Amino acid sequence: RIEDELVLMYPEWKVARLDYDTTRGKNAYATLITDFEEQKINVLVGTQMVTKGLDFDHVGLVGILDADSMLNFPDFRSHERSFQLMAQVAGRSGRKHQRGKVIIQTHNPVHPVIELVKRHDYEGFYKLQINERLQFSYPPFYRLIKLTLLHRDKVYLDEAALWWNRLLREHFGERVLGPEYPMVARIKNRYHKQFLVKVERKASVPKVKEFLQFCIDELARNDSYKQVRVIVDVDPY
Repeated sequence: RIEDELVLMYPEWKVARLDYDTTRGKNAYATLITDFEEQKINVLVGTQMVTKGLDFDHVGLVGILDADSMLNFPDFRSHERSFQLMAQVAGRSGRKHQRGKVIIQTHNPVHPVIELVKRHDYEGFYKLQINERLQFSYPPFYRLIKLTLLHRDKVYLDEAALWWNRLLREHFGERVLGPEYPMVARIKNRYHKQFLVKVERKASVPKVKEFLQFCIDELARNDSYKQVRVIVDVDPY
């Protein structure tokens, strides 16, 4: 859509798009990059692929659209990834003898992460994030275990998740988050429902494994819910 709008607004410009669809061909990626480097392309519209390791001398303007979607993504690393991406893409503008410009589209221009990006304040961002991670029990201070329940029947899965939630909380207490559906709740005709268990770094790993295996075994032994499949992902980041 961005590519289409730019073509309408600036018909005299050569606009190209860099994403998964346009780089499927054998030499498509290299051709696009070469054409942009040789200034055969005026505007390059792309996904995060644009930010990765590209160095062009003549880029004078970089635009980041809808920064809020990155900042508000439901993941404890969303601010880290947003800062990294915006800092990377900002670094694509204004190389060597030319000063560049970066425009960030947002509904919240005073957001702490955006303010830190504007100042190129990596150390300030680190201090902000490390305090939040400590306050809300996230890595590197805690380890995470993602537990995913799968079944074809949504109602059956909901009931199993509620039953298993009580069992998990008997052993892990308030360190259990969920159950909840992920953003993509159904994959290959199976519904997914997730738990997140936070474990202190000083906790006994064998003991945690023992508790977790007991909970999984109890689910498998329960005649009402033994058809539910469990996937365990330790440190899912």
